[in-house]
Parts: sequence; structure tokens; C-alpha cells
Amino acid sequence: MKQPVAVILAGGQARRMGGGDKALMTLAGRPMISHVLDRIEPQVAGLCVNANGDPDRFKRFGLPVVRDSVEGFVGPLAGILAGLDWAAERGHDHVVSVAADTPFFPPDLVPYLLMGLDNGPISLAMTGDQVHPTFGIWPVAVRDELRAALMDGTRRVLDWTTAQGATTVPFFQTDPDPFFNINTPDDLALAESYFTKDAS
Repeated sequence: MKQPVAVILAGGQARRMGGGDKALMTLAGRPMISHVLDRIEPQVAGLCVNANGDPDRFKRFGLPVVRDSVEGFVGPLAGILAGLDWAAERGHDHVVSVAADTPFFPPDLVPYLLMGLDNGPISLAMTGDQVHPTFGIWPVAVRDELRAALMDGTRRVLDWTTAQGATTVPFFQTDPDPFFNINTPDDLALAESYFTKDAS
């Protein structure tokens, strides 16, 4: 298998944060997406950002920006589909998805997700009994089936991946939680405190 590429999911509306781009909010003196890039870039052969609206706001990062092909902000499955379409155009077989608002995910995420493909066509991250459906590896071959499911109204990632026979890969629970995602101003303050603690 070729080394996979990745899509950073930044297409949400950040309602609980008051709107705007969570990926571009400042965390430890840098845009949040910079921390995500630090973790995912060494693990993959290339990457893109899934975001809607003006792509120029991500221009400083030098990454291709792909928008949802299904209109209406229908959730992360649409972003995963956009990443799969982008990868297919470049001849890649698999795409790793990561969330733009989750800056502490494991630096060995991809190798472990790849091992999960021995047990199913899609491999999702898990800690304890919680599945993290925006962190997974997806075969490009499922993109037409995913597109049809989205057009038929499917929205929940786990509903669709369960039907596909997806497997899960357990990751150690650490402090901070490796899949802690920043949804609210309080979450952002807590994430800031983790960086402050690491620096002290």
C-alpha cells in the first residue's frame, strides 16, 4: 500500500465557539491548524484542508483547500468525501482524516490506523469505549458509495462506517486526552493551559 495522504477537516460552522474558523483561532501563539499540521504532516505523503467559503484564508499554509461537494454543511462525512475525491485525482489509495480542532492527537496515529485495516476496510481511532469517528483511514474505493449515502440523507459517521464493516484501533488514554477537541471558549482556555503546563 502507498503511504496515505490526509485531509484536515475544517469545514464546520463552529456554532458553540460563536462562529468563525476554529482552525485559525490562536492557540499557544499559533493558529490551531498549525499544531495539527505539526502532528499529521510527518505521517503522510501529502495533505489537504477541507473547508468551505473563501479558500484564501488558508493560503499561508501552502495547502490545497477542498470544499464539500454536498451542499448544506452536512457534517464530517462530506469533508471526508472531499478528501477522498482529492486523493483519487492524484492516484492515492487511502486517506487519513483528522479534525482541525483536535491538536493533541497521537504522533503515531497513522501507523496504528494502518494496522487496523487488517480487520476491516475502514479503521477508526478509539480510546476506552469512545470511538473518534473524525480520526480514521478510508479507502478511496468507497467514495461513490459514500456520495450516494450522503445524497440519500446519511449524516452520522458511525452509522455509515458500521454498515461498511469498519474496525476500531485502541489508543492509550493520556493527559491531555489525545482526542480532546476544542468546541467552546472554555475548551480553548483548557487547551491553552496544557501548552502552558508543557512549557513550564
